[in-house]
Amino acid sequence: MIYVIIAVVVLVLLVLFFVVGFNKLRKLDVGAEEALGGIDVQLTRRSDLIPNLVQTVKGYAAHESGVFEEVTQARAGVAAAAAGDDVPAKAAADAALQQALVKVNAVAEAYPDLKADANFRDLQDQLAKTEDQIAFARQYYNDATAQLNESVRTIPWMFFSGVAGVKEREFYDAPAEHTAAPGVEF
Repeated sequence: MIYVIIAVVVLVLLVLFFVVGFNKLRKLDVGAEEALGGIDVQLTRRSDLIPNLVQTVKGYAAHESGVFEEVTQARAGVAAAAAGDDVPAKAAADAALQQALVKVNAVAEAYPDLKADANFRDLQDQLAKTEDQIAFARQYYNDATAQLNESVRTIPWMFFSGVAGVKEREFYDAPAEHTAAPGVEF
């Protein structure tokens, strides 16, 4: 009788351990997915601010249509990347939009009256805040990914990763030349 009780206790403990391991990995995976969604939110916010900035700049620089076409293409790229789960594609779309913003800001530099425009300054402030939020969202995602990857690679949780359907995730690496927010000198 004592052997049956010990066997049942051991079995219950194993099942409990399995449930804890499974749930831990699923929670970490959901956390990383949520953090990736936070990046999408911030990239979309920046993408939504861009048309206002472009319209303000267009009033002063109507002949700079190539720059505005590039911004439009970059915004479309961000929207397409946000729809998927491909982290490198998101980083590439982010980098393209970042480059387009640099060009818009370069056009703005050529027009002194534009730099004094209150709408332009407000949009620049909003973009600066959004860039900070994007940087935070990237870091938050990378932290969540690091926790998930550490658990997937270490004993005992690695034994549950296949059953839980959880695998390592890629880190969000912005290209080195795009790690800083685009700057505008006034």
